[in-house]
Amino acid sequence: MQFHLLAFVKTVFFVLAALLPIMNPPGNAPIFHSLTAGASDATRNALAWRVAVNTFILLVAGMFIGTHVLAFFGISLPVVKVAGGLLVIATAWKLLNTEEVQKVETIPGSLWTKELASKKAFYPLTFPFTVGPGSISVAITLGAGLRIPQVPVILTLVAAIVALALASAAVYFSNRFAGVLVRLLGDTGTTVMLRMYSFILLCIGVQILWDGVGGLLLQLHTAGL
Repeated sequence: MQFHLLAFVKTVFFVLAALLPIMNPPGNAPIFHSLTAGASDATRNALAWRVAVNTFILLVAGMFIGTHVLAFFGISLPVVKVAGGLLVIATAWKLLNTEEVQKVETIPGSLWTKELASKKAFYPLTFPFTVGPGSISVAITLGAGLRIPQVPVILTLVAAIVALALASAAVYFSNRFAGVLVRLLGDTGTTVMLRMYSFILLCIGVQILWDGVGGLLLQLHTAGL
């Protein structure tokens, strides 16, 4: 019993440690705040909840269905990592080299209808800003490798779902209080934070790309090429 409980806790922390650095909910909070400029507090709160729910659904789908989708199309995990790493690198490089890290057109509050909020909740607030190719590739990789010897599969699955729920909760609270964070940081602090986040995102993209290249090279070595 104690062994299973320890395995459960380790799985939860392992999934969180793999996903949270690349998702970086506090780093995305200023972006969420900018993209929802002009919206009322009630609309922003509703959007924060919808983004969190969408995040949970995307991560669960990537973790438990992603490998089957890849198998259907004949795509290997290393290829997903290479593609995801390149996209993350491109996004981070663009953010690092723009004069303004995040410049968006402010939508007047009167135009924030339920339909518009529903559309914005998924794109771009959930994808690609919250759950991008890097997060999805990590979720797929975790889903393919979350198997612990002598531990029931159902226990591991429940632990993974709990971890994804906690990650989604972190997204919700970061976006929910994004305005508070932006006010505390100020304009200069927000810019510095986003620049640092962009550099960390670049490093994460390089790491994902390197892992994918390593996997492809291993496949070539195994095939004797």
